[in-house]
Amino acid sequence: MQREIIINSSDTETRVALLENSILAELYIERKSRLGITGNIYKGKVTKVLPGMQAAFVDIGLSRDVFLYVSDFFDHLEEYEPLICDEEDTDEITHLEKKKPSKQKDKAGKQPQESIETLLKQGQEVLVQVAKEPIGTKGARVTSHITLPGRYLVLMPTVDHVGVSHRITDQTERQRLKDIIKRIKPPNVGLILRTVGEGKDEAEFVSDMQFLSKLWSNVLKKNETAPAPSLLHRDLDLVLKTLRDIFTPDIDRLITDSVEEYERCLEFVDTLLPTLTSKVKLYLKQRPIFDYLNIEAQIDKALKKKVWLKSGGYIVIDEAEALVAIDVNTGKYVGKKNLEDTILKINLEAVKEVVRQVRLRDLGGIIVIDFIDMAKEPNRRALMNKLQEELKKDRTRTQVLQLSELGLVQMTRKRIKQSLGKVLTKPCPYCMGNGRIKSDKAILTSLNREISQAIHKLNGDDVLIRMHPTIANLICGNKKRELNRLQKTYGKRFTVQADDNLHQEQFVIASL
Repeated sequence: MQREIIINSSDTETRVALLENSILAELYIERKSRLGITGNIYKGKVTKVLPGMQAAFVDIGLSRDVFLYVSDFFDHLEEYEPLICDEEDTDEITHLEKKKPSKQKDKAGKQPQESIETLLKQGQEVLVQVAKEPIGTKGARVTSHITLPGRYLVLMPTVDHVGVSHRITDQTERQRLKDIIKRIKPPNVGLILRTVGEGKDEAEFVSDMQFLSKLWSNVLKKNETAPAPSLLHRDLDLVLKTLRDIFTPDIDRLITDSVEEYERCLEFVDTLLPTLTSKVKLYLKQRPIFDYLNIEAQIDKALKKKVWLKSGGYIVIDEAEALVAIDVNTGKYVGKKNLEDTILKINLEAVKEVVRQVRLRDLGGIIVIDFIDMAKEPNRRALMNKLQEELKKDRTRTQVLQLSELGLVQMTRKRIKQSLGKVLTKPCPYCMGNGRIKSDKAILTSLNREISQAIHKLNGDDVLIRMHPTIANLICGNKKRELNRLQKTYGKRFTVQADDNLHQEQFVIASL
């Protein structure tokens, strides 16, 4: 599979597209007027404690206070002072398993959780990191369990843990990497090795560990003197984050249309990824790069509810506040053999497109996929195996439940920012986001009700009705049958005036 990263930069925004065999698989957008805040670390101040919600609101300097759940709060930063060390000392740090004193378990065998009111007080200063961007009417969500990602490692200062990316499947390699991480890990902190670390040696991990240790040290030092609220650490911008997280050896090329971004990319890659320098290219054609590579057209399609499949079937995607429903339909495809084979072919084709659309639109929360129901158990297993296989391409964490008797698959996908549709569109002012308005007959019925209520308040025998042109044509069409009916019913002369500025469901009734 050919994989490419395309970066389009302008004065107002930066867009990063991931192409797989020239098909748009992922899209990231960062507006210059509103930089992303996920990953930023702040010193905040508690403004309100909510015992009933077991959460608190924290002021970190944004327009709205952020939300901190009790399970996301950790207040023992002094335990992590060993991270504040010079770079030359880091080589001497060895893995030390230091168990924290455990609390007495309850009868159910679970660790009791302290209540929010015993942990936080109004006015208390806290160190937090943004875990989720503001989504819809909800403010940002923060956590005090900090994570600092590097090229190969993720440092977690508040937990004692060693982990290796689940995408590294070779057990011998996993054990080798885990042994290295244990040797270089400072006491009482967590380290997770990222997928890109597969096959690398200890020296590269030590270098990454030194960088992350120094970064955390700087955050703690700023936290000592900075007022609350204050920004202590800003995560990388979209372009550099792409280089850190996505630009791996399996990427065939990275192309940018900006000389400034090209030079920044080269500098970053030369420093951290010198073997990939030759893959960084500058686009010099006059035609816009997203247009030239057919990305703009694919973005437009990603904003539509209906997505056609090559066979003639289609899927319909409905996005609500916390749930996404995806419906699979046979459409124009009628198959060649029997019904079960036809349904299996459509479902298997739909799986690939469903996962691509989930990644591209960055859909999150609860996702329910309504596949066409299949009777044979082997076909149902084949469908679920195909779904799991396609989801391996998704870097965002998902959890999938089994196919139900009704042909439904429920899955959850981690949501940390707004979906593509929410970023690029806004609710329709006509339907307020419902996607539907009243039918013509329903609008005419509403008009008759409004006329019956207003007619007795009007002076004279002449009445003016202003309405949208579509409804005006209904009133005056068919030999003015509806208009004549109104005049006969109310004994007045009606004049209809079309007004493009009015909503289809809106009328203005007045005396002439």
